[in-house]
Amino acid sequence: DEEEDYMSDLFIKQDVRPGLPMVRRMKEAIQKEEKQKEANEKNRQKSLKEEEKERRDLVLKSALGHENKGFALLQKMGYKSGQALGKSGEGIVEPIPLNIKTGRSGLGHEELKKRKAEEKLENYRQKLHMKKQANEQAADQFRVRFKNKQEERKMEGDLRKSQRACQQLDTQKDIDVPKETWYWLEPEEEDKKDEEDKEDECTSSDLSISEKLHILTAYLREEHFYCIWCGTTYEDSEDLSSNCPGDSAAAHD
Repeated sequence: DEEEDYMSDLFIKQDVRPGLPMVRRMKEAIQKEEKQKEANEKNRQKSLKEEEKERRDLVLKSALGHENKGFALLQKMGYKSGQALGKSGEGIVEPIPLNIKTGRSGLGHEELKKRKAEEKLENYRQKLHMKKQANEQAADQFRVRFKNKQEERKMEGDLRKSQRACQQLDTQKDIDVPKETWYWLEPEEEDKKDEEDKEDECTSSDLSISEKLHILTAYLREEHFYCIWCGTTYEDSEDLSSNCPGDSAAAHD
């Protein structure tokens, strides 16, 4: 054979990209490995279970012949191949399939596994349901707390408004000391209090904000004929009762 000219078309058409020989060798190695696996699979000796399964499948797929005594008896009674069983042909056409038991578990084991799986699924559903209920309950509690917090802030604002009005009205009547310490707004910078002031503070702290607001608004109405909700000072109690709708915010809505 003559040596190929490196300037010829055949030489130029060859793929000389870098790394191509390595890719080609990898492909050849993979193909060789697959062929070896196929050869090993063909030469592998089958186990007894595999041979039994193949023979069983082959027998089950083949139709019954005349040599079978049961089939011969059916033919004597008028049965034909492919015909349904029964006098009027309402029975089954195909034979009842065999349920081959290949495992070593005892009878009822599959039912037990099925029942356990159903119980596990039911427990999982119950946990999901309980978790959903807990989340909904937590959300409801959060909404209630948020609403209560808003109402508490509103009452605190109404109480400060009532304290400011009480201090102004008391001052106009030359009242220098409030009837209760919490009737007036506390100064920003307080001097040191004595023990009696501390006791009064502890007593007033026992009252809730709503109780303080109710007591203070009642005091403003009785003492000054003033309604915090209307923002109006009436002439007397008769004028207050006839013209003011009530002593609560709901009555003025």
